[in-house]
Amino acid sequence: MNPSTNWAEIINEGEAEKLEKYAEAIHAIQKKNAEKSSAGAQLPFKDWVNTRLASRPDGLAPGRALHHKGLLGVKAEFTVLDTLPDYAKVGIFAAPKTYQAYVRFSNGGATSDDDRRPDQQRAIAVKVLQVPGKKIIPGLENAPTQDFLMIRDPSLPFKNADEFVPFITLISAPMGLFRILFKVGLFRMLAIIKRVKSAPKIPMVSLATIKYFSASPIKFGPYAVHYALKPRSVDGPGAQPGQTPNYLGEELSGRLKNGTVIYDFGVQFFIDENRTPIEDASVEWKEDMATFIALARLTLTRQDTDSDPGRNLYEFIENLSFDPWHAPEEFRPLGNMMRARRVAYKASVKERQALPEPDGTEKFE
Repeated sequence: MNPSTNWAEIINEGEAEKLEKYAEAIHAIQKKNAEKSSAGAQLPFKDWVNTRLASRPDGLAPGRALHHKGLLGVKAEFTVLDTLPDYAKVGIFAAPKTYQAYVRFSNGGATSDDDRRPDQQRAIAVKVLQVPGKKIIPGLENAPTQDFLMIRDPSLPFKNADEFVPFITLISAPMGLFRILFKVGLFRMLAIIKRVKSAPKIPMVSLATIKYFSASPIKFGPYAVHYALKPRSVDGPGAQPGQTPNYLGEELSGRLKNGTVIYDFGVQFFIDENRTPIEDASVEWKEDMATFIALARLTLTRQDTDSDPGRNLYEFIENLSFDPWHAPEEFRPLGNMMRARRVAYKASVKERQALPEPDGTEKFE
């Protein structure tokens, strides 16, 4: 039986104007962090990157408003499987094939915080190369790439941008909680704070052993899905988090010097608005209701990220843009949070002066 096509977006009157204002607020955070970075206050994961980002003599762009700290940037292969059901053969998943890809791992905050903070969000951004078809973002219609962005959590603390933006812009401001209360209401503020405080209390061991989730839906041809990555690697008995401020990138770098790291890429299809809502990003699409179906394999290939080519690759990936809206129409993002990201990412890319989309011919020697 094919998945349901009875999903729908609900776009309220005045949403576009409101999202533009939200993008301006997030842009202000980005500019503030860029000023700190230029003064040497933000420290990414290696000394050789610290120096280059602090002085910026070589054209490195201002940092991202969120997911500011790049933990590692690597090459990968994205292999579409040959066992997909017919309804899943959409876009790049229409036929078995291996694509080259660039992958960025990051922390979720607006600054380059210590990896040992257990409450930090972790994220992965995958840019698949040589993807045919017209893309959505104006000016990038003919770009030969497609992006998939994921975080550690299967859902967000926030239903929509009306909740998300006040929290990230006001939480550190004078009387921040009272201003947030005015914006979102007491019930939702308490629910969001409870959800945020439920974050893991112990730092994670490895980027190679956790799941990553889109946490918001996208189109999938006539259907709607969440997508995710599931690791093939597991933490060994007694495995412990690292003890350095940048241990996550260092740990994954060590793995890749000795072999590959593999994840299964898959999707969960929309069932109904109660169990798999389109507009409410705070609801998890649970796997016991919406089954995870593997569509592809993401393989981080064996590589030396501490070599000169590895360092050049890291810098190159840090200067790329990653955007869930960078996709063909059949994979268009859905829901208020995704529509907010479209506006915010546009401003962020302009501020950062991100590099043009790659085509796979790049050299890093």
